[in-house]
Amino acid sequence: MSWYVMGVDLGSTTAKAVIVDDAGEIAGSAVVQMGAVSRDAVAVAMDRARADAGVDASEIRRIVSTGYGRKLVPGADRSFTEITCHARGAAAMHPGVRLVIDIGGQDSKAITVGDDGLVERFAMNDRCASGTGRFFDVLARALEVDIDQIADLALSGTEGLEVSSMCATFAETEVISMLAQGLDKADIAASVHKAVAARTLGLVAQVGKDTPTVMTGGVAQNAAARHYIEKALRHPVQILTQPQIAGAYGAGLLARDEHLGAIARTEPQDTATRRFLAERKTEAAPRCQGCDGSLDHHHEPVPLTLEPRP
Repeated sequence: MSWYVMGVDLGSTTAKAVIVDDAGEIAGSAVVQMGAVSRDAVAVAMDRARADAGVDASEIRRIVSTGYGRKLVPGADRSFTEITCHARGAAAMHPGVRLVIDIGGQDSKAITVGDDGLVERFAMNDRCASGTGRFFDVLARALEVDIDQIADLALSGTEGLEVSSMCATFAETEVISMLAQGLDKADIAASVHKAVAARTLGLVAQVGKDTPTVMTGGVAQNAAARHYIEKALRHPVQILTQPQIAGAYGAGLLARDEHLGAIARTEPQDTATRRFLAERKTEAAPRCQGCDGSLDHHHEPVPLTLEPRP
């Protein structure tokens, strides 16, 4: 008889839930956007994922949560970091992946992945909204276009304009200034996307370029972002069928592993990642005054110290 587990990724702007069956396949999923780290959104996402899979809550053997709001997920048996979950999910959705670029609502990450889907190195920008989903929301608002139109607009323009600031706080003011100069909206959008790609390249440089490369997170659905990141990396970037649910799927696969008693190899790695993230929280937040727009001031990449693999 089949059994099911659930992975839930409660991010800064969206809640994602995935039902995973006993074979490790996706049985149902849902993505819900209802405000910042929303308890209502995660409840709706979990209900919709169960409905999509056609299973009842009583049939779910285990729930693993991840993301910014992982501690807010009702009924979660355990949580793992989004670094671990995105790597695991991306590796399952695109076997053989070596580099994962995850750009979500409030942060971005570059993660190198081993043959077994475990994290080898990662670097992240979680203290500046430059190049994140929030940044593109600001850009769309300043250009007075719908967020769903920003990619097509950027792809129709040329990227020759100089973008002096990548700070999400001041980007709107700079874009308005460009518009006041009579500069074309499409060229502004293209130039901003190119600048975002350059900063993403800086993040990737901290862990090392590798292929195959995939993008996860909501920004992966932005065709212009993908295009300019490919140009910056100088190699193709693969797009998953459902890039937003990679973290939740990874959490679901970890729930399955745990139910089968096969989680031991992942635990020390995630503990090392969790320790690093906890240490970052104790650091003083960087001041935005005088910020050059660089990704988190280029924090050093983190080589995780793991137990020897068998």
